[in-house]
Amino acid sequence: MSQCPCGSGKALDACCGPVLSGEVSAPTAEVLMRSRYCAFVTGAVDFLTESLHPAHRHDHDAAATRRWAEQSDWMGLEIVSIEAGGEGDEEGKVEFIATFKEKGMVRRHHEMSSFKKDQGRWYFVDGKMVLPETQVHEGPKVGRNDPCPCGSGKKFKKCCGR
Repeated sequence: MSQCPCGSGKALDACCGPVLSGEVSAPTAEVLMRSRYCAFVTGAVDFLTESLHPAHRHDHDAAATRRWAEQSDWMGLEIVSIEAGGEGDEEGKVEFIATFKEKGMVRRHHEMSSFKKDQGRWYFVDGKMVLPETQVHEGPKVGRNDPCPCGSGKKFKKCCGR
């Protein structure tokens, strides 16, 4: 029995496998999110279309999704936060980071996904990329004519400030 790729620590058959096969419906938005990640890992791309809310399927590109899933080496899923999306809720959000390797480069897909329950079943509605926070450098500002902080003895403008 293989371990579930979603990172739960459970076996695939006891975690996302039954949701992917359609044997059971995802009881929460988080379980659906984890199952969707597993669909990318295992190549169950049809599940990605089926778990997409019917009102949002018109612009879904299944072929492009299949290419991305097949051409990437999926390395892990980290759930960052969950807002609602429990068994008694009708809507929920799951923020996650999926790490994958594409064309030899390790990438991180950081997204806030929205989910909606329709007739007792959870569906993925849409996702918005989470942009990194702006980093503000707090060290002293180096002027063009100041000595370069790298220690070369040159003026900043003639060294690292080029």
